[in-house]
Amino acid sequence: MKNPRDVIKRPVITERTSEFVEQQKYVFEVDLRANKTEIKQAVEAIFKVKVVNVNTLRVPAKPKRYGKHSGYTSEWKKAFVTLSADSKPLEFFEASV
Repeated sequence: MKNPRDVIKRPVITERTSEFVEQQKYVFEVDLRANKTEIKQAVEAIFKVKVVNVNTLRVPAKPKRYGKHSGYTSEWKKAFVTLSADSKPLEFFEASV
């Protein structure tokens, strides 16, 4: 198995993904070559929780311009991870009010 820290790159925290926290769903940027089983094992190893479901999608590269220079953003992979009902919530998604 790969190192779990190589599979999970970073959490994706936006307004939309913060609404998923109530449903025990979390969103991560993952390695392009990682499959659902590797993502599940990595989240369970890093956060010590039980994962029920993993959905993935590839975010395509978008054209960008800066003045006369043009290029593309990088393609990346997003994983929606659903935790079991008895799992504890992940602490970095909690709002610090």
